Amino acid sequence: MPASEPALDPAAKAALLTGAGMWETPGSDEAGIRALTLTDGPHGVRLAAGDDTGPALGQSRPATCFPAECATASSWDPALLEELGRAAGREAAAYGVDVLLGPGLNIKRSPLGGRNFEYFSEDPLLTGALGAAWTAGVQSCRAAASPKHFAANNQETGRMTIDVVVDERTLREIYLRAFETVVKQAAPWTVMAAYNRINGFHAAQDPWLLNRVLRGEWGFDGVVVSDWGAVTDRAAALAAGLDLEMPSSSGVGPGELVAGLQAGLVSPDDVDASLERMRELGRRTAGRDVPALDFPAHDALARRAAAASMVLLKNDGGVLPFSSGSPLAVIGELARTPRYQGSGSSQVNPARLSTPWTALAARVPEASFAAGYGLEDAEPDGDLIREAVRAATAAAQAVVFLGLPAAAETEGMDRTSLELPPAQLRLLDAVARARPDVAVVLSNGSVVDTSWAPKTGAVLESWLAGQACGDAVTDVLLGDVNPSGKLAETFPAKLEDTPAYGNFPGEADEVRYGEGLLVGYRWYDTRMVEPAFPFGHGLSYTQFGYSDLSATVDTGGPAPAIRVSLRLANTGTAEGAEVVQLYVAAPEGDVPRAEQELRAFQRVNLSPGETRTVSLDLPEGSLDRFDPATRSWVTDPGTYELRVGSSSRDIRLTAGVELRVPAVLPLPTASSSLAEWMRHPLGAAVLGEALGPAASGSAGSMLTLMGSLPLDRLGRFPGSPLSADQAAGLARLVAERAVEG
Repeated sequence: MPASEPALDPAAKAALLTGAGMWETPGSDEAGIRALTLTDGPHGVRLAAGDDTGPALGQSRPATCFPAECATASSWDPALLEELGRAAGREAAAYGVDVLLGPGLNIKRSPLGGRNFEYFSEDPLLTGALGAAWTAGVQSCRAAASPKHFAANNQETGRMTIDVVVDERTLREIYLRAFETVVKQAAPWTVMAAYNRINGFHAAQDPWLLNRVLRGEWGFDGVVVSDWGAVTDRAAALAAGLDLEMPSSSGVGPGELVAGLQAGLVSPDDVDASLERMRELGRRTAGRDVPALDFPAHDALARRAAAASMVLLKNDGGVLPFSSGSPLAVIGELARTPRYQGSGSSQVNPARLSTPWTALAARVPEASFAAGYGLEDAEPDGDLIREAVRAATAAAQAVVFLGLPAAAETEGMDRTSLELPPAQLRLLDAVARARPDVAVVLSNGSVVDTSWAPKTGAVLESWLAGQACGDAVTDVLLGDVNPSGKLAETFPAKLEDTPAYGNFPGEADEVRYGEGLLVGYRWYDTRMVEPAFPFGHGLSYTQFGYSDLSATVDTGGPAPAIRVSLRLANTGTAEGAEVVQLYVAAPEGDVPRAEQELRAFQRVNLSPGETRTVSLDLPEGSLDRFDPATRSWVTDPGTYELRVGSSSRDIRLTAGVELRVPAVLPLPTASSSLAEWMRHPLGAAVLGEALGPAASGSAGSMLTLMGSLPLDRLGRFPGSPLSADQAAGLARLVAERAVEG
């Protein structure tokens, strides 16, 4: 801490912990704190152009618009995400941006989430791996990443006021796990606190979330910044661990903080700790090289990333790839006016834009175009549809571009349906009747209803593919790039099948996470609900063979570690990448578990005829579950089934491994039930001694009738063998014997 810093009065200190405007923080030479610039991400640098008085949506400096996270998640490629992070970090550095607000780590609880395009996946392991890679890439350029929105920000409806009611195990295993991974693996320099409440506490001023979990358990040493306008009580927020309030609150926040100091609600030491973290953030982002903006190189990267992320959902009879030497009908206004990014605070002003129609027309000399529908059409246009059918029947091959309009997916509003616009569906129906081999290209930020897919020959999910969307989709449609993406979210057969249906978006400013752990594929696999397209699904222009699965358990550490090996072969005629996915089914027991969970994955590129050994590691603790009773992560003993495959529903190989670890049971207390006492070895022994031989003879019938009765309540029954005081004594005895070993 600088020697001059004690001269700062409380008001001066408080002013340094809030925004100086919409995107800037104040600086102080006296305090050794540098003014910083923050701006939106995560799929490009959205640096406001013009004044600093508003969000400046649609008024930003030119930058590379990379594919949105909904797309890049389907690459299942951490190396690619790190490369994208480095490119975004270089552009941030070139523009003088210190903090790039991303990656988005919130779990896709419902496909109706309006901001799902800005998040990776329904699975925390995949989300964490990709988010850590992107964060490391950004920070390699000495620009800070800011994983967001911490935590459980899974909907737009009431996002600033909604109270998420969720049990701790679900919170830990599903909604916090990706943040934990990114903090521990990539050490982000900032984390953004969310708007919403969690079990009654505002996320931006929750000491359990920010101080105990984020800083205490995970070791986070950076700056916690609020989402813009998330703070409701600046003194409470700082005491809970929030360092920086954004944006400027016109003096309200600093005034509340000074009042909190005067009332003894805030510790001066906590204020100084936040100032030191701001000081350190300034040091971490200072003195960097300022690279020249290389938009052509980043456009090439955006093109490669978009193509690597596209998912071939269906390809009956090898409709794709198309031939560049045959007439091609390109149908759909989205081919000419593409939707390539989401709406809201992440909207980038692209340095360049390619469109599918322009790119395809340049590659296929005999290509024709028909709009088929208007982007704003509420009803089908018969003339446009008839023109499209004529084009489709006149050509040797045809593709229809469908997708969601920008208004359907945007920050601030959730979707109400999975349906594509009626005008598009009517168009597809007419074209598919004329030629059933038609291919469909989808442009959307989250899943859509695909009940129309049986009418088509092929379906390619291109997502929101960024500024190079036209070139990238052309590369895939014409076979220059083999589609190798895999779904990072399940496509349901219908909305009513989704896990949160009936518990989304809540009511009276409260939403209950009633599905618990069963989010995404965990729900479909455990409940045996058939999806339209499962998690991890994605076809290819080649084929892959799996063989020779083996697994070894290393018991040399504090907890077992497992290495899984197999042979993967490209048995087709095209080069391509396969994502090998390892799912694990836990041993049967009394604790609720999902049918299977993704525990490891690897993207492997193979030439035709090539075979490679693939190794997947499950490090110590990777099979743990959170135990609410002991408030700790535990590994259950027993036989785990390892399932390796090409999707959650396409398992190719299985093997079992037995983990011989002691079962972790919480020590029974006086308020524990009779059943809990009898399940615990020490508890059963102590209780048996106290009840004596006569009582133990009727233990079975007693447990059947009264197993859920707390031990200390047993004494309230006439003729009880134990009093409440004796129950407390037995609990102390169990604790003493546990210490003795």
